[in-house]
Formats: sequence, C-alpha cells, structure tokens
Amino acid sequence: MFSASDLRKGLKVEIDGAPFIITDFTFSKPGKGQSIYNCKLKNLISGSTLTRSYRSNDKIEKPELSNTEMQYSYTDGTDFVFMNEDFEQVHLSAENLGDGRFFLTEDMTVEVLYFKDQPIDITLPTFVDKAIVETEPGARGDTATNVLKPAKIDSGYEVQVPIFVNEGDVVKIDTRTGAYSERVSQA
Repeated sequence: MFSASDLRKGLKVEIDGAPFIITDFTFSKPGKGQSIYNCKLKNLISGSTLTRSYRSNDKIEKPELSNTEMQYSYTDGTDFVFMNEDFEQVHLSAENLGDGRFFLTEDMTVEVLYFKDQPIDITLPTFVDKAIVETEPGARGDTATNVLKPAKIDSGYEVQVPIFVNEGDVVKIDTRTGAYSERVSQA
C-alpha cells in the first residue's frame, strides 16, 4: 500500500483492479485542512486517462507488476511475439504496443511488463537506429532555420528529419517520443 505522500510522477498504482501510471502530479496545501494530492493517471491496459485527488491520509493499492527481459521474435498477423531464454513465447497486440511496434527489430531485447501474470506492455531501448526508405530531397539553400521534412522508415512510421537526411541514411530515433535524434550514417 502507498500513502498519498508517496505519490509522484511515474509511480504505478492500482485503482479498481486495474494498473495505472501517474502522468502528472500536483500538491497543494490549503490554509486550513489536509494537503491535497491531484494526479492525472493513465490506464496501462486500455490507455484511458482519469484525474483523482487524494488527501494526506488516503491509501492507494500497489499493483502486482513484474518485468521480464525478452527478445522480439516475429509478427503473427496483428500480434507481436516475444521469447525469453526458456523459449516461452508471449503474444502482444498492436494496441498494447502503440507506436513502439514501429521501432522493433528482429532479436531486439525488450522488457515485458506483466500485471497479474498477463503481459500488458513493453519497454524499448531508449534509441534505435533505422534506415530511411522514403523521403523527398531537401531544397538547396533552404537552411536559414531548422527546416524539417517527413521521412518514412522500413516499418512505415513517419518521422520529421532535417533536410540534409536522404533515402538510405541511417538515423537514430528516440523511442519515447518517436522523434529524430541524429544521423548515424549516410547512404
């Protein structure tokens, strides 16, 4: 059990039998009365959000979460298959993975998050290297400001890149935001 004073951004809690993560957190102490902890929470299974307020003496359930290191194996229809060192397979749907599915590469090691022995999410490496398969050439001389253009990687994900990036270049992408980080190599 967590007390309200333990609440902070990024903490995982259980509300009504479902796991939530605190995405935003504010603390207020009115002149009279108890402290109030306002939290924005995101459901780890469905992705829905809600707002809750807690008083300083409230108790919040701790979820039954565990992490297991696994490797991405292959795609089976709309499911993504992961395998651990004992060759046990776990299937996760595209809805569970969100945009993270675009950054998976074969044999990539990820952390699979379990809630009550059910896989619900993965944690990718912070950065991945992906080749640009489709982009328009940059306009020469258009470099007065930080100009970006759309580019597609092999999984179909579209990322905004600087105009000097061309097809065949390998770029580093931040998996937390889906944004371009830097060019790794030129074609």
